[in-house]
Amino acid sequence: MENSYISLSIAIKALQEEGYTEDFNLCDAGVENKSKKNIHNATELDVVKFYRFEGMSNPDDNTILYVIETSTGEKGLLVDAYGMYAGNISKDLIEKLKLS
Repeated sequence: MENSYISLSIAIKALQEEGYTEDFNLCDAGVENKSKKNIHNATELDVVKFYRFEGMSNPDDNTILYVIETSTGEKGLLVDAYGMYAGNISKDLIEKLKLS
């Protein structure tokens, strides 16, 4: 796993090649694995690493890529805008994803 990547797409491709193939999405109950149709709460997640990407021309294009492993052995990625948590995300999950 690299310390940095020049773009979000390059990071995703490289991390998928390292086995982080699941696609995670934020939802009201936690983090959802769309393909497996299951939801993990904050206590079931380990944020292994994260990468920040800033848009070249538009400051609204800022994103963060989380590299996540679950307590059930799933390894995947979560892409989200900086600090933009949709819905009523639990305080525990916000704290888990609040990395500096």
